[in-house]
Amino acid sequence: MTSNNKFGFGPLETKSIPTRAERSVGPMGAAVREAAESLGNATDAKVEQRRRNAEDAKAFRAAQDEGRVLVSLTLGEISVDDLPRDRMELEAVANSDEMEELKSSIRERGQKEPVEVYVGPDGRYQLKKGWRRYTALTQLYAETGEDDFGQITARVETGQGDRMARYIDMVEENVIREDLTFAEMAQVAITAAQDAGIDEIDPATMVGRLYGALHKMKRSYIRSFVFLLSALGDALPWPKEVPRNLGVDVARALKNIEQAEMLKDRLAGCQSADAQNKILAEFLKAEKTEQVGKAVAPKQKFEFFVGATKVTARNGECRIVSESDYATVPKERLEEAVKAFEAALKGRARVRGL
Repeated sequence: MTSNNKFGFGPLETKSIPTRAERSVGPMGAAVREAAESLGNATDAKVEQRRRNAEDAKAFRAAQDEGRVLVSLTLGEISVDDLPRDRMELEAVANSDEMEELKSSIRERGQKEPVEVYVGPDGRYQLKKGWRRYTALTQLYAETGEDDFGQITARVETGQGDRMARYIDMVEENVIREDLTFAEMAQVAITAAQDAGIDEIDPATMVGRLYGALHKMKRSYIRSFVFLLSALGDALPWPKEVPRNLGVDVARALKNIEQAEMLKDRLAGCQSADAQNKILAEFLKAEKTEQVGKAVAPKQKFEFFVGATKVTARNGECRIVSESDYATVPKERLEEAVKAFEAALKGRARVRGL
C-alpha cells in the first residue's frame, strides 16, 4: 500500500523548499536592504548628534550667562573711563619697569590672563579688571603695529551688574596679590563713596564693604589712611610712599582742623617723598612731645572738701575755708597745726586731729 493520496501523489518534501532567509537576493533587493540599514544607522547617529548638540548649546549658554566664555575684542572696543581705577599715579605705573616686564612677557608668550569688561551706560565695553594688561597691549600695539597686540582676550560680565560689586572685583585681584598700598586702597574707598551709583557715602564704612575679606587689622589701617587722605587731600603729594605705621600714627595724632591746616602748610614746600615723610615724622614727634608734657604737667588748681571745710590747692598755695574763726585760735596752736600739716605732707607724721 502506498502513501499516495487519492490524487495519486505523496506529501511534499518541505526540507527541499528554501526559507526566506535562504533565498538568494537579487542586486536590487540587496541595494534596497543596504539603503534601509544605512538609513537606520544614519538616523540613529543624527538623533545622537542632535542630543549632543543640544547639551553643548545648553552648556554654552550657561557658561555665557555666568561670564565664563572668553571673547576676543579689539582694543578700540574697550573704554576705561566709567570705573575709576584702583591705582594712584597711573602714568607712573604705565612707564614703570614693572610695565616693561609685563610687556616683555606678553611679547614672548602672549596674553595669558583675560581682562574683564562690562557693558557701560553708553553701550560700549568698559574695563573692570586688568588695567595693566590692557595698558601693556596698548603700548605694544602702538610700538609695533602688529595686529596680534591690537586684540585682547576678555571675559564679559553678563546681566545688569551691581556697581558696588564692580568696585570689589576691580580691587580684589590686586588686594589678593598685595599689589596695592594702603593709600591706594583708601583712595578707592573715598572715590566709591563719592560715586553717585552707590548708596554708601561714608568712606570709612565703605572700607568694610570693599575689603570685607581682609583681616580687621588691615581694614583698620585702611580707615586710618582714609582719614589721613581726607584731612590732607592734595597737600599730601606722595601718598603711596607713606609707610603704613607712619600714616596710621599721623592719622591718630590729627585731632582738629587747625592741626591739619598747619601740616598742609608744612607739606606745601616739600620736593620729594622723603621730604614729605620727614615732615610727617616731625609732626608726629612734636605731637607726642606735647602729649607727654601735658601728662606730666601739674594741675593748675584743684578743690576738695573735708567735711564742711573746703580746701583749694594750687602752686604755692593751700587755702582752707570753713565756718571756724581762725582769728580766735591762739597763735601757738595755729603754728603747731601748720607744722603738723607740713610734716604730714612730707610723710614724717600723720595728724589725726587737733
